[in-house]
Amino acid sequence: MKNAHLVLIALLLFTMSGCSVIEGIFKAGAVAGIIAVVVVILLLIWIISLFRGKQ
Repeated sequence: MKNAHLVLIALLLFTMSGCSVIEGIFKAGAVAGIIAVVVVILLLIWIISLFRGKQ
């Protein structure tokens, strides 16, 4: 069973190029970062509007 895992890992390493895997990771990270920044900005605007509405 242990050898089957090693063969599977070796097969994955040979079929996927390292650059495309890392490119996918960075693209996913960039998209997640952009979404997080937008959400934080929207939350700040919402909180500020709550305080301004009470005056």
